[in-house]
Amino acid sequence: MAGAAPASASDPHIPVLLRPLLEAVAPVEGRWLDGTFGAGGYARGLLEAGADHVTGVDRDPAVFEMAEGWAADYGDRLTLVEGTFGRLDAYDDALDGVVLDLGVSSMQIDRAERGFSFQKDGPLDMRMGDSGPTAADLVNEAPEAELADIIYNFGEERASRRIAKAIVKARAEKPIETTLELAKIVESQLPRQKPGQVHPATRTFQAIRIAVNDEFEELADGLEAAERALKPGGRLAVVTFHSLEDRMVKRFLQIRAGREGQGSRHAPPTEAETPRFELITRKAVGPDADEIAANPRARSARLRVARRTEAPAGAVDRTRLGMPMLNRGTRS
Repeated sequence: MAGAAPASASDPHIPVLLRPLLEAVAPVEGRWLDGTFGAGGYARGLLEAGADHVTGVDRDPAVFEMAEGWAADYGDRLTLVEGTFGRLDAYDDALDGVVLDLGVSSMQIDRAERGFSFQKDGPLDMRMGDSGPTAADLVNEAPEAELADIIYNFGEERASRRIAKAIVKARAEKPIETTLELAKIVESQLPRQKPGQVHPATRTFQAIRIAVNDEFEELADGLEAAERALKPGGRLAVVTFHSLEDRMVKRFLQIRAGREGQGSRHAPPTEAETPRFELITRKAVGPDADEIAANPRARSARLRVARRTEAPAGAVDRTRLGMPMLNRGTRS
């Protein structure tokens, strides 16, 4: 059986919550799919733990170039596919497990030319792949009301209207082309950052990145695709990094496990679902102190794991997932 050293702390991306994830899905065997391949930390961890085969999926072609130095060590046990995890069931099926690590990877944030960071100047891009409209397109072309809607709903930024107005005013003078240009505009509309507080542009950059990559719709698609691709007994493990993602994953698993609360006594009762999943983690699992010390970016990570039942897969009402929605009538 071919093997290679698992990811180490010196790798550009440290796989978050890898140890508790592997413990929750043990025993690791059979066919797995890593829907957010990135630097390959989860794929390598699964292969080292005993998976017979891992399909690594990513929309960013650059990650496969980075993997050339080690991927061949696993021979035909590792297959790499350029694509989105929202279509993961088109790449493999009858799976024993699916792993999704949501959000943007540290190696993308750290590369200024990818345009994700408000701390490094670079082109305002933010695409996880290499096609489609960029963040600059969105920032310079979207109507003010749509920008405010995105920043509020996807970034939970209370000053969204003020920030959107400032963006529209600035772009009327000249196009906003770089990350630091946008960050300065956002900072000018918010109180000065205090020690220990997150950067003022954090929420706005998160919101624009989510909109550019259609991340919430992709997540809903990916959860449904995982349900279709997993065979009975297969495990689904999802790592999230902010509350909106975690809320969607939590509600999806609750609904599909038949454990959704009935809500207010004034609301009509919802019909119980035939369980498509059994919850393995009753609550989200976070990093321990040692992991946070080794990788501060892991602080906000949350892991949820469930096991597929024999019930047939089906679609989920997106309104029940708590997925942030935009007013699609705002774009003119």
